[in-house]
Amino acid sequence: NIAYASRGIAMYESLQKHSDDFTLYIYPFDDETYELLVCLNLPNVILIPLCEFENERLLEAKKDRTIGEYCWTCTPSIIKYSIERFGLDSCVYVDADLYFFSNPSILIDEMGEKSILLTEHRYTPRHDQTKTSGVYCVQFMGFKNNEYGLKALKWWADACIEWCYARCENGKFGDQKYLDDWMDRFEGVHILQHLGGGVAPWNVQQYEVGDVDGCSVQMIEKNSGKKFQLIFYHFHGLKLLSSDVVIAT
Repeated sequence: NIAYASRGIAMYESLQKHSDDFTLYIYPFDDETYELLVCLNLPNVILIPLCEFENERLLEAKKDRTIGEYCWTCTPSIIKYSIERFGLDSCVYVDADLYFFSNPSILIDEMGEKSILLTEHRYTPRHDQTKTSGVYCVQFMGFKNNEYGLKALKWWADACIEWCYARCENGKFGDQKYLDDWMDRFEGVHILQHLGGGVAPWNVQQYEVGDVDGCSVQMIEKNSGKKFQLIFYHFHGLKLLSSDVVIAT
């Protein structure tokens, strides 16, 4: 929605800076954001209005969900719709508040022959919210257009339409806790190993910043001394209070 438009545009610009081989499918959830993006006419972007995407089941679920809960409800349906509507071989879901410091193709390539890509929160102990928010983060997820990928998407979409709220209930929370058992529930699942995919406020304490060369940032894992390239940072909770006051939680 419009509150996240600035983050989404920053994410797009960072992606464009590091890759010219992508198509970003954007689903604006309000008229203001849609009109803004139409005016910007960004290269490599395809806009899908809600009236084209929403079906009867989603519209019914929408009646008792907040805006945020409805966005979560739609996540798997958006990925599934993109694959089916545009005939994609694969699709990667990207959160609007990510910022890329390197080409994310290295993360996608890591999937190899697998059909589903998940990223862990990699919580540090003091920020561990595994019990409430889940093992995996809905931030950068890949699905191939094959039996395994579509099976997981259909199951997830159905589950989110049935229940997707911003509260903990019977082992569920939003769209995210559904992912916890996917290694057992589905075939073809790969857990991202590259530490540069998913550095965030809840895990950055494990790392130090190494060499910085322009937009290229090398990180160091404190425990092992392992060096790795920062691919994206998840700017969750970033708030611009004024031109010179920023809060990041």
